Amino acid sequence: MFTIKNVTHCSFVGLTQKFKLKRMKNILSIALIGSILVGCGSASKMSNDLATQNPIVTSIDITKVADDRLPVVINPGRFVEETVTYHMPKVVPGTYALGSYGRFVDEFKALDYSGNEMTFTHPDDNTWVIANAKELDKLVYKVNDTYDQEVEGGIGKEMPFSPAGMNIEPNNYLLNLYGFIGYFDNLKEAQYSLDVTAPATFTHSSALQSTGTKSSSDGTAITNSYFAPRYFDITDNPMMYGKLDIQEFMVGDIKIVLSVYSPNGVHTAASLKETVYKMMEAQKAYLGDINSTPRYDIFLYLSDGGPASPKGFGALEHHKSTTVVLRENSSKERLAKSMTDVVAHEFFHIVTPLSVHSEDVHYFDYYNPTFSKHLWMYEGVTEFFSHHFQVYEGLITNQEYYDELTNEINISHYFDDTMSFTVMSENIMEEPYAKNYIDVYSKGALIGMCIDILMREESNGQRSMLSLMKELSNKYGINKPFKDDDLIAEITKMTYPSIGEFLQKHVVGTTPIDYEVFFKKVGLTMSGTQVEANYIQSNTGFIFEADPDKKILFFSEGVKDNTFWAEQGALPGDIIKEINGTEFSVEKAQLLLGGMYQWKSGEDFELKAERDGKEIVFKGKLTPAFITSKNLTEDPNATPAQIALRKAWLKG
Repeated sequence: MFTIKNVTHCSFVGLTQKFKLKRMKNILSIALIGSILVGCGSASKMSNDLATQNPIVTSIDITKVADDRLPVVINPGRFVEETVTYHMPKVVPGTYALGSYGRFVDEFKALDYSGNEMTFTHPDDNTWVIANAKELDKLVYKVNDTYDQEVEGGIGKEMPFSPAGMNIEPNNYLLNLYGFIGYFDNLKEAQYSLDVTAPATFTHSSALQSTGTKSSSDGTAITNSYFAPRYFDITDNPMMYGKLDIQEFMVGDIKIVLSVYSPNGVHTAASLKETVYKMMEAQKAYLGDINSTPRYDIFLYLSDGGPASPKGFGALEHHKSTTVVLRENSSKERLAKSMTDVVAHEFFHIVTPLSVHSEDVHYFDYYNPTFSKHLWMYEGVTEFFSHHFQVYEGLITNQEYYDELTNEINISHYFDDTMSFTVMSENIMEEPYAKNYIDVYSKGALIGMCIDILMREESNGQRSMLSLMKELSNKYGINKPFKDDDLIAEITKMTYPSIGEFLQKHVVGTTPIDYEVFFKKVGLTMSGTQVEANYIQSNTGFIFEADPDKKILFFSEGVKDNTFWAEQGALPGDIIKEINGTEFSVEKAQLLLGGMYQWKSGEDFELKAERDGKEIVFKGKLTPAFITSKNLTEDPNATPAQIALRKAWLKG
């Protein structure tokens, strides 16, 4: 919002005089610039077309797609430099992984003012360097679909992440704009104008609102115009075009726009509207007075599981929207649950990192990014909110929430529990830290839970993790980043010594968290009981792991938890060679493990493995397998103080 301040004591005459003086200065400045240009022999280029003074004019034409490639035109205006560099992003905010979007650009051309192709170099996937840039008129190129090549190396490579990709197909176009539009090195803060031309029969949606619309002369196409104040707003505003199902509704003062693409019409926006409405109404009640966007878009692409369909399910947050990719063959109930968990997480990102973030996030470098130390907050606390609000606002029962916490503890055991979270975060794209990234959604959420309980204990139930984030949001906010190295000291100063001690010991430090200490504070107890399991299951997941190249399958530490394999004498590190007469291979892994999942007690089995270069054979008849299942429940002997703190924590 722009406001005029400090004019209370200025008379109208005074303001008029100031306006005249300012106008005179502008005229003199323009005259001076003009005389310099003429003196330098540039009178023919006196028009105000400098790249630094005008929006970068961009266009995307869906009506001209050929071979699954969408044409893009970039017109930056006139350069005065001898050489300019154009980049596509290597990494985009919120992904913490190499995207390298330049890989999907084809037929790149730099054209001069006469329409001739200019020479350029292409030193890496994401960079084009154009010489004699004073003659550069525009760039033209085509962008490939990523959804149909995820197996070969889409966005995310080894683990595809479809919400960050691009879809180009006859009936649906998911336009994550950072996959289509890049930036010039010297124009990172430039404004952008964008025209998107599409068939007139298409519907579309974007949180970036249209500034104008025009139809083609024959009425078959419509062009929507958009404006972005800077490149960040290009990357932060995905669009969806095509044969979409769209529902719009209000949640309080927020307009929710739900756009659904279900290739086979299995699900509709109308069928999901009630779920999304109920969820976001509860979220808004939970957030209270935290500032929110007046409009929020949800783009849901449902994959039908075909060869060219996306396979990296999940969601990616933006300031005013989220892109979601889930399975089309999900039941209505399962899809509703997935939407509640996934979209709730993304919407809570309006708190962090969108409102509370470091300089690394605020001044994000798409080519050579640096990463903040505080993924425990950006992703972990956000994941904590996404489950805590459900129990706090009555969407799930206390026991369902306890079961979710138990699940998060079990998942966290897969990862290095002694790894410093701040060190991991700062180095998240490098090993051994990258493979621990998923732990931000389990241990990261549990960190949020522990701080929440501590905050409520220290304040007699008056403060919480959410109230702390509100305080940080008021102190910093969207346009004021914090210094990465100062955050924990700042939080300690704003809260209690116990919070600072916890963060230093368990987030900065390498000491694992004893969760039972925190559960005891709220009158919960963790107990273990033996339950019958299948033959690939451990206490915390599965009994197998794959090597980094996914070519070798071997027993993991979890094999000790499964009573059947422990009795057989299987050891961690035994390499699986053959299962019931079928030689193990990567291609057969899913089939073989799926078969083991269905093994029944009393059946014959044979598994050949290798240990220290020697073959070992496990064979005979299957006997029941058991694992120890941990259950988090309310302690019947909890004290009144513990019960009171639990009620403050869970709102009842």
